[in-house]
Amino acid sequence: MELQQRVARAVTNREAAVDVMKELQNHYGWLTDEAVAEAGDLLGLSTLQIEELATFYEMIYRRPVGRHVIHVCDSISCWSMGGETLLRQFEKLLGIQAGGTTTDGVFTLLPCSCLGNCGNAPAVMVGERQFGPVSIESAAALLAELRRTPS
Repeated sequence: MELQQRVARAVTNREAAVDVMKELQNHYGWLTDEAVAEAGDLLGLSTLQIEELATFYEMIYRRPVGRHVIHVCDSISCWSMGGETLLRQFEKLLGIQAGGTTTDGVFTLLPCSCLGNCGNAPAVMVGERQFGPVSIESAAALLAELRRTPS
């Protein structure tokens, strides 16, 4: 019902698409094929149109992800401040490669193009929370904090 109200308030259905996809993703854990169809029905768009939008946005997941998705910014600002080294540190600490999910399903590690947090480079985002600057040394403490918190 709430999603239908959001769509009704939008100027165009596409305007509400990201909100609808995020809500469905929060509900299902990721944007399943069923959720794509559900979004299409709510928005009056084809599943292909929803798929095109979903694959454009880095924060919309078309495959299962961990309870905590760690986005490590790889923009020029973060890269120049050690973002690539930070990404490698997370890979080492988690025992996975970028793009992977830990075997316990707690963490997914993803590079992303820009978090808009250049003044706090290198930046990391988990859920809606941004962290930065994150150092090689503070990465382990961040993971420990995340393990203690629910998604």
